Amino acid sequence: MWTITLLALVCASASANAIQARSSSYNGEYGGGGGERFSHSGYQLEGPITAIRIRVNRYYIVGLQVRYGKVWSDYVGGTQGDLEEIFLHPGESVIQVSGKYKYYLRKLVFVTDKGRYLPFGKDTGTSFNAVPLYPNTVLRFISGRSGALINAIGLHWDVYPSDCGSC
Repeated sequence: MWTITLLALVCASASANAIQARSSSYNGEYGGGGGERFSHSGYQLEGPITAIRIRVNRYYIVGLQVRYGKVWSDYVGGTQGDLEEIFLHPGESVIQVSGKYKYYLRKLVFVTDKGRYLPFGKDTGTSFNAVPLYPNTVLRFISGRSGALINAIGLHWDVYPSDCGSC
């Protein structure tokens, strides 16, 4: 009898730990069709997101580049428009991304855990709002599709990297 009770407790504990260990989630893709796929998944190994560059024109998000730790990702998108750049404060993370799209991405708004609201682009189109599925998780990397403009974006969430004291 004790063996069955002990076995049941061990299984319940292992099951609870497996549930608690889950932390990654995904939102998207937001936008239209077309474009070449891109993913910054490998860059998340360089550290947390520390800066964002967005190129905009009168109507659309044209291109983007993200700094992970101290390393900039490859630039994706087109070359026409104004380049805007935002640096996050040390330890600051993106906890929400909203925006608008119609065929292409038109607006992105990054919200940080320090209460900063970082908008890029024009306020027109179909709205989206992305937040992580699990508590205490942050934006870790971006994926999507691009050509001369950013066609669509996907947002990947996970825990803040614990081994990034110099980021």
